Amino acid sequence: MDLTDSTALVTGGAGLVGSHLAARLLDRGATVRVADDLSKGDRERVPDGAEFVRADLTDPDDVAEAVTGDLDIVFHFAAYTDTNYDDDRELFEANTAMTYNVVERMHEVGVDRLAFTSSSTVYGEAPRPTPEEYGPLEPISIYGSSKLADEALISTHAHSYGVQSWVFRFANIVGPHQRGNVIPDFIQKLDADPSELEILGDGRQEKSYMHVSECVDAIQHVVEHADDDLNVYNLGTKTTTSVTDIADIVSEELGVDPEYAYTGGDRGWTGDVPKMRLSIERLVGLGWEPSIESDEAVRRSARELIDEIV
Repeated sequence: MDLTDSTALVTGGAGLVGSHLAARLLDRGATVRVADDLSKGDRERVPDGAEFVRADLTDPDDVAEAVTGDLDIVFHFAAYTDTNYDDDRELFEANTAMTYNVVERMHEVGVDRLAFTSSSTVYGEAPRPTPEEYGPLEPISIYGSSKLADEALISTHAHSYGVQSWVFRFANIVGPHQRGNVIPDFIQKLDADPSELEILGDGRQEKSYMHVSECVDAIQHVVEHADDDLNVYNLGTKTTTSVTDIADIVSEELGVDPEYAYTGGDRGWTGDVPKMRLSIERLVGLGWEPSIESDEAVRRSARELIDEIV
């Protein structure tokens, strides 16, 4: 699909990836509508030139306002994550309700292209690097379970209802304005007390981190070049960064030398996957690969967030 001069909806478009994608689409000459309830996103992050609809996507009436028949594609990025909700049932039901409402409304008004942000958490604790065809998928968190349920719903609409779909299984995406993950958490802790840093787990948790700018590049490339009814792609880097390495990078960027206090155990919280690296060979085979390795993505994000927080 050629996104140039298209008409697109970005749900969750006031968030990290959504706001960057909305800006990229505008640069391509697209007409962009952003739908967000601002529970996590920031209205100021919606780029100039995009129409904004404040919408709770668990409400079918709000979805009907956002999803209209003039759209060429919907980028469905809105979701609640582990760090947003203490209520597992509410998180699962909200995420799956949003996706069901969006695809149902698309079917009603004849919009037949959908791009969806899934997650590496659908794999659970899988061999590394994990390819897209790995199975069975056995998520170990409620968030991962909700994303897998969403993927199943989208697969059904792709194969049975003519909605061409692109599903992106993300590694850890990092960048400016982000809150609620390890990098801003370390910055905030060290800003309050530069002498000691609490680290959840044993610090050996090791995952792939991808800068949001490259994430958006990859999404655009896949949508424009992958033409199957259902296109599933991992997005990440070929390298990983440990939690202790993130602490070292953040400390170095802040110019502090704290003592590390580990809480112990091989994971930071219930449902945490200690080791994650996705295979991106399918993405490379389509003609795109990241130029920023995991450590550098963490460092760039740390610099951007320090400028905002400190």
